[in-house]
Amino acid sequence: MPKNVMQDDAEKIMVIAEREALRIGKGLSIAVVDSGGFIVSIRRFDGARPITPMIAISKAYTSAVMQRPSGMLKPWSNSDPAFFGQVSTMGHFPIVATGGGMTLKRDGEFVGGIGVSGGTPQEDQLLAETVVAELGYDTDFAEWAGAKARADDQD
Repeated sequence: MPKNVMQDDAEKIMVIAEREALRIGKGLSIAVVDSGGFIVSIRRFDGARPITPMIAISKAYTSAVMQRPSGMLKPWSNSDPAFFGQVSTMGHFPIVATGGGMTLKRDGEFVGGIGVSGGTPQEDQLLAETVVAELGYDTDFAEWAGAKARADDQD
């Protein structure tokens, strides 16, 4: 698979996302970005609040450029909020430390990210995980650098 998410992958992601949004009865927005964080596809489904596309883009961007699901950044944002606050504004889109963003990785190669917004944090995360699982993307990611060391220091 090439380094970037191809348009047909983005379409498959959107089909799954729309099915799941309808199943849970929520107006959601879904964003897909390539490995550099550039938008490949974005959809705001019926009923999604106007801000949700930008949130979805931020989650997808974070997951692509940080090369791990957006929720994995929470320990970093908690342990060093001043530094995280500075880094979070350095890219094309905000870097966020919340669920609903999944890194798209296949055969160990980072190919992009998906972001979901509009449901509860748990619904956004579950939908993103459903997409990753159904399309066979990898789900193993290294812990954030320093996260284990900080946890060991607190024991």
